[in-house]
Order: sequence, then C-alpha cells, then structure tokens
Amino acid sequence: MTSSSSRPADAPPSWVDQLPRRLQAYARLSRADRPIGFWLLAIPCWMGLAFGALDVGWRPENLIYGILFGIGAIAMRGAGCTYNDITDKDLDAGVARTAQRPLPAGDVSLTEAWIWLFAQVGIGFLVWLALPMGGKIIALLSIPLVAAYPYMKRITWWPQAWLGMTFNWGFPVGYLTAGGNDILWPVLFYVGLIAWTIGYDTLYARQDVEDDALMGIRSTARLFGDHSLSAISLIYAASVLFLGLAMMNAGPRIPGIMIATAYFAHLFYQIVVFRMKGDVAALKLFKSNRDAGLLVVFGLIVTVVLSLQG
Repeated sequence: MTSSSSRPADAPPSWVDQLPRRLQAYARLSRADRPIGFWLLAIPCWMGLAFGALDVGWRPENLIYGILFGIGAIAMRGAGCTYNDITDKDLDAGVARTAQRPLPAGDVSLTEAWIWLFAQVGIGFLVWLALPMGGKIIALLSIPLVAAYPYMKRITWWPQAWLGMTFNWGFPVGYLTAGGNDILWPVLFYVGLIAWTIGYDTLYARQDVEDDALMGIRSTARLFGDHSLSAISLIYAASVLFLGLAMMNAGPRIPGIMIATAYFAHLFYQIVVFRMKGDVAALKLFKSNRDAGLLVVFGLIVTVVLSLQG
C-alpha cells in the first residue's frame, strides 16, 4: 500500500492536519475535517425531539437523548462517509476533487476501511441501545436507505432526494423518542426537510457537474443544468411551505410563523448569493445550511419552553 501526505483537493486545512499521517487517513475517511455533515445529520434529530415535545411536553431525559443523538451523528456520519468512499473508490479516482481521498490515494486499504466502518457503526449501535422502543424501531428502518444511497447516483437523476430521505431520518427517530404521537404534521415536516436537502445538496453538487458528466454520475445539479437557480428556489419554497404548515399547526401559531419566516429569510439569502456569484459560492452556501437548520431547532426549543411556561 502506498502512502500520500497530500491533503485531498476537497479537504480544507483543519486540526486533522496535525494528526499522525496514519490517523489523518482515518479521520478523513470519516470527514472529521468537514463537520458540516455532522450538523446536517444531527439537526433533524434535534428538530424531531423538539417537535415531539410540542405534542407531549418536555421530558428531562430529552436532554440526554439530544446528547446521544449528537454522539450518534458523529459516529454514523463517519460510518456513512466511509461506506460511501468504499463503494465509490473507483469513481473518486476519476474526479479531481476526490482523487486524493484516502482510499483512491492508497492511504488506507479496503480491509482497513471496512474495519474502521464497523468500529464507527459499533458506536452508533451503543447509542441505539439507549433509545426507547419507538426510536429503536424507526431507526432500524433507515438501514435500507443508508445501504442504497451510494448507488443512487448511478441509477437516478434524483440521488439528492434519496439523500434527503436518508439524512433526515433522524427527525422521525427524534420525534418518536420524545414520545410524539401525531402523524400528519410530522410527515409534512419530514417532507419539508427532504426538500431542504435536495436544495442544499444540489448546491453542493454544482461543484462537480463537469467531472460527474465525464464519469456518468447523475445528480439534480446535472439534471437542472442552467435552470439550477430556478429549481433550487422552487425546492426551497416547498421546504418553507411544508415546515411552516407543520409548525403552525403542531404548536402555537405565532411562534411557528416566526420560525418559518427566519428559515425563509436564510434560504432566500442563499438564493440571492447564488444568483449573484454562481457556482463559486456553492460550497459556502451549502455549509451555511447548518445555520438555517439551527434557526429552526432554536425556534422549536423556544416554543417548547414558552408552552411550558404558559
């Protein structure tokens, strides 16, 4: 096995650069140098906890569950990235942005990558054991989504929609963990999160449209082409609509309107910047969705607190 000290083209300078070279490879397999994926996986879990609390009230153990979801998001995001790199190692070798990732660069072997994958899944399993039964059952249903995701870019122009279902599965897990018992409004909220993910991951995929075309990789960024701005605008609008309807009907109406307005403002800002700067701003705008998601989490928590005081 060869070794490379070069940082992958899509990896920014980070604390990972200070690790021994062997550890750098494992950290980069898990994308530890890019925490945005952790945020985008953990945020739906926290949304689900808070949204469920609108149904049944806040429980002291929800704070513990929130911490566990954070730990689980770190582990399972790392496992997902490792699995994705295992399945995509040949494709990654042909894309300039990913050619120096640990597997195509030879920094870790395929066997080592599989061992690292199962180690991270083990941590996620320990978190799963701590969930109540409802959370356990719904969490297990995510396995087919996770397993199939890396192959979606080969068979559909909408892999971002599959990613949306997969990455936001933490919302129903969090909702049932909190004891939520409604159906319609949580489903609408989840659909809104799927639309959100389609939008932000289309932005992310704009970086690779040329390489993806050469490699035969499908994406909504390639599907929408020159109409990406209009498509993302409509998809973001759908996300605001579904999340807004869910929040205004599941809890107090005024806070729901305020949260939806703040969320809309952030997504509108992304559209304006993308229209002005184009693809050069795609990565920055993609990362900014951490803040869009946290706005909703914060708003839901405040709403729960206000309802307790009322």
